[in-house]
Amino acid sequence: MKLSLVVPCYNEAESVNLFLDAVIADFDGCGYDYEVIFVNDGSRDTTLFQLKKLYAAKKCPTKVLSFSRNFGKEAAIYAGMREAVGEYVSLIDADLQQRPAIVRNMVQILESKPEIDVVAAYQDRRGEGKVLSFFKKSFYSLINKLSTVKLQPDASDFRTFRRCVAEDLLNMAEYHRFSKGLFAWVGYETEFIPYTAAERVAGTTKWSFRKLFNYAIDGIIGFSTAPLRLATYLGGFSALAAFLYLLWVVFEKLAFGIDIPGYATIIVLILALGALQLICIGIIGEYVGRTFEQSKQRPICLVKEKLGCDE
Repeated sequence: MKLSLVVPCYNEAESVNLFLDAVIADFDGCGYDYEVIFVNDGSRDTTLFQLKKLYAAKKCPTKVLSFSRNFGKEAAIYAGMREAVGEYVSLIDADLQQRPAIVRNMVQILESKPEIDVVAAYQDRRGEGKVLSFFKKSFYSLINKLSTVKLQPDASDFRTFRRCVAEDLLNMAEYHRFSKGLFAWVGYETEFIPYTAAERVAGTTKWSFRKLFNYAIDGIIGFSTAPLRLATYLGGFSALAAFLYLLWVVFEKLAFGIDIPGYATIIVLILALGALQLICIGIIGEYVGRTFEQSKQRPICLVKEKLGCDE
């Protein structure tokens, strides 16, 4: 098998048939074998029913994994890679914003350039609003300053890589997975190519601003300890400021006989220091919580049903 396409699906009942038809059309005459691995990430619509129909139709080599509940796209990517047998592994969404024809181009690059291990696509033009675009740019700028690994701005999970890269990614069984960071951490020679995202063929995006924000937090916590160091700096700065203020109060009292500030000053200081302490505790709690969840050694996902994976 030359290529395995891993396709995470969450409430994509209206898209999966169109996606598979597009794959078959775009890979017609490619000259090599490929398989499509659909991962149903606990969909609440008829996605699983549609995937079972596609598997039964046998239009092309197809595998179907179905989770016991929604574990998230990162878990779906991990499960799909685990079942992939191709020499190359490609990650692609089912909504056809990422066209299968681009994957064929990625394979050609890998075939013609043995020194390249990964071909990743980034959006040359984004159709999102200015506010969301601003926050995304700010995130990439921030994480590249905090982390020792550098992320390519606007590069998504849409990429194709060699088997050795997939095996190294699978060896990192992190519970809180941030694929963009993992791709950067494993290294390997990567070529970035631009693409223009098409319109969704059906449905709506599953990424709300809240989910994107939480995903960004996972990325920063997972690939940088700078927030912990920031808490240390904040504590040191607060201690120094408190000591200097103490010297100033004593100086005012001895030199000018000014009364020590009273109730209002004390309340403001208590509230400010209390807020600072809570911020630092919250930062530490994020790391402790992830360490706690990882220490349980629970599986990244639970696959309830498999089709085609034992053949």
